[in-house]
Amino acid sequence: MIKTGATHIEMLKDGRQVYINGLLAGDITAHTAFRQTVRSIGMLYDFQSSIDNLELMTFEVPEAGGERANRIWQLPHSYADLVERRKALEAWTELHGGFLGRAPDHVASCISGMYMGIEVFRAYDAARAAALADYYRYARDNELYLTYVIINPQADRSKAASEQQDPFLTAGVVDQDSDGLTIRGAKMLATGGVMANEVLVTCIQPLREGDERYAVSFAVPMNIKGLKILSRKSYEESATSVFDNPLASRFDENDAVLYFDDVKVPWDRVFVNQDIAMTLNQFHATPAHVYQNYQAQIRLMVKMRFLVGIAKRIAETNGVINFPQVKETLGTLAAHNTMVDALVHSMEVKGRMHGAYFIPDAHTLYSAQVLTQQLYAQVMVTLRELAGGGLIMLPSSVSDFANGELRDLIGKTQQSSVASSEGRVKFFKLAWDAVGSEFASRHTQYEMFYGGAAFVTKGHSFRTFDWDRCTQLVDQMLDSYALEDEIVKANPVAA
Repeated sequence: MIKTGATHIEMLKDGRQVYINGLLAGDITAHTAFRQTVRSIGMLYDFQSSIDNLELMTFEVPEAGGERANRIWQLPHSYADLVERRKALEAWTELHGGFLGRAPDHVASCISGMYMGIEVFRAYDAARAAALADYYRYARDNELYLTYVIINPQADRSKAASEQQDPFLTAGVVDQDSDGLTIRGAKMLATGGVMANEVLVTCIQPLREGDERYAVSFAVPMNIKGLKILSRKSYEESATSVFDNPLASRFDENDAVLYFDDVKVPWDRVFVNQDIAMTLNQFHATPAHVYQNYQAQIRLMVKMRFLVGIAKRIAETNGVINFPQVKETLGTLAAHNTMVDALVHSMEVKGRMHGAYFIPDAHTLYSAQVLTQQLYAQVMVTLRELAGGGLIMLPSSVSDFANGELRDLIGKTQQSSVASSEGRVKFFKLAWDAVGSEFASRHTQYEMFYGGAAFVTKGHSFRTFDWDRCTQLVDQMLDSYALEDEIVKANPVAA
């Protein structure tokens, strides 16, 4: 049975311990800080379950007797499979304009990538490999929405996790027995965690000798006993009107710190147990890191289209679309958009087989991350420059339109040759929510750092680049002439 929005929303009424504004949130599907975004996630599942979208959004699971699953769990065996899956991810992303950075397709891509590298887990530990394989199938067949926490609390970054003042600041193993692991401590940053079904808990940062207790990988439900979800401020809660904040009011996926208060994790949910090398290998010796970030670039590709659309509409609304300098700016934005689009398509075309599976090209992916990490902030500045005061000379709220006198004044002061006064205000409210609001500021921070700090993404680019192909050209050129020959040419008499 393909999951619907109503099914997902009902699954979230599970007693999870979400804290916000000093209190337990209770039913998050009804809480003013989360309910609209919960409905937006539900919208994704309603879209996929529509009879018109089943072929686009789902695939037939070979071993499941004709049952279908969302393509976020698809394991491509060819270039064509990869493209088919990307089209589904694109269609889903278009529903939220790329503003759900940790929508269900992200961590599903991570788990799927780990499964495609199951031989790495088998070489490490057959039991842990079996647990991962079973979990992939369980998450796929039950259409789980997963988030992950893969970063340790910042604390004192000059020290290892084991050297912090509190050895259980970072979530780690406090005990293990025949039933599983007991985990104590914190992890960040559970983007989307408030409204996800389960969470993958592991570490993508380099760990040092002595950090073994933190070198784990496991998945648990968000309502597991002892798990406390500490929400950041809700932008949705402050966005009381869709008209005034069309993005923040519906797509604030939230971020949270997770605290594991002696959480018991059964062995069938443990994929890595206190092994520093394997904690790193689960991402980089399997397709996981490439596959999950390929999804992120698909999302950003769609988001760039949305932002470039905002840019053109600003120019049209303000009547400057034919100014040469504005055309120059829009042309540059168009080129940025096409660069992101081309990189996504290129990583598919240059993809390769990993065992039985076809995966995107790693270096093209990391090149895209390096470039887009810098690009997003530039695009935000460009949109601000295009809009000028239009982003801030707006009525205080939708309530101003309910006052007849104010509505008349809005009609006189909010004018455009291509839109009504109401249409102009509506558009610039959307533009501000994408560019300048607190919600927009969080997105700029997210796009700059979700892949890691700049030196991390550049390190991935360095690590995966074919340097030999370049240096061979240098060597070929060097080998095309010799010092002694040049001496003879320069001094023919002496010769």
